[in-house]
Amino acid sequence: MPESTRLSTTARNCLVIIAVIVTGAALRWMTDILSPLLMAVFLMVMIDSFARVIRHRLPGVPGGASVITAVVVSLILLGLSMVIVAENATGFVGQIDEYAPRLNSKIAAVAAQFGADAPTLSQIVRQVNPAQVFGIIGAPLQGFIAAAVLVLIYLGFLIASRKAFERKLVRLFREREGRQHALAVFLRVRDGVERYLWIQTVTGLIIAVASWVVMMAVGLDNAFFWAFLIFIVNYVPIVGAAVGVILPALFALLQFDGYWQAFTLLGVLWAITFIVGNIILPRMQGDSLNMDPVIVLLSLAFWGSIFGMTGMFLSTPLTVLVMVILAQFPGSRWVAVLLSEEGDPEAMGRGAHDSPDEGDAKSGSRNREEPSPAGRAE
Repeated sequence: MPESTRLSTTARNCLVIIAVIVTGAALRWMTDILSPLLMAVFLMVMIDSFARVIRHRLPGVPGGASVITAVVVSLILLGLSMVIVAENATGFVGQIDEYAPRLNSKIAAVAAQFGADAPTLSQIVRQVNPAQVFGIIGAPLQGFIAAAVLVLIYLGFLIASRKAFERKLVRLFREREGRQHALAVFLRVRDGVERYLWIQTVTGLIIAVASWVVMMAVGLDNAFFWAFLIFIVNYVPIVGAAVGVILPALFALLQFDGYWQAFTLLGVLWAITFIVGNIILPRMQGDSLNMDPVIVLLSLAFWGSIFGMTGMFLSTPLTVLVMVILAQFPGSRWVAVLLSEEGDPEAMGRGAHDSPDEGDAKSGSRNREEPSPAGRAE
């Protein structure tokens, strides 16, 4: 009997591994469909979280009004972000003539170290084929715009079908225990995503403000824009931090005649990112998300290989979702244990802050356990 049990456990674990591989291949095959849908779901969770905060702070605001307010504020923030990027990009293009001589001298100095003749920036521009450049830039830009429109369409339908989805989720289970368990899993996933957003926002602000102070002290042009860019890219784990360190340092090479400003920015920004990313962020993630920092790195590579930049942006929320779901089944629980920080995938949320309307969710779950006559009529 013990031998057969071991064989059964081995076979079950092999099936889990095969299922993971097949599921990954299927997700990669359907990436064009699932990628904008996942981003729309993520945005809906953000808007829903914002709406619940509004209801918690302003109890007199109805549910529908809070959702509309959250959508409007989100659109305003998105518009402001686009304006900041557009204005600073225009200013950067206008400064190209000022930076060109410095860039030419630095290219010539580097080329002289290797005993080669380096072309100037104007010579490089004259040799560029505009049609080829527009073709290279135009295809990704067109794909990005199409994906953004698709995300907005998905988001509109998801917001409109929120109530129907809640009713369907409740009625999937006939027994009260099953409903309560499904609701608990849903709340755990939702709270995990919200905590991830909160953690990335707080750590991103810390890095952006500290970086802005350093860039202002050095005298870097467009310091606010670079700080804003650092804040945005830090939502992408690891890769975003690297971009936020390297880009301002490279820009300093164009702005200043010397090199000490660039090396100072490179060293100090790296130190800020290292301290926040290796001391503050892992502690917050371990306490709130119960995720191993190594798993954060592996999930970035895994989801990035499947969904590209969208997968890298959503790598941590998707891993939290997978961990919580796998923990519900005995055959796959061992995978969830490996993904967790403490070896207990159910530990996420213990001792964490309560969501703004957690009491409402619990009471709502009791009220939804048995649909009212009006609900059955619907």
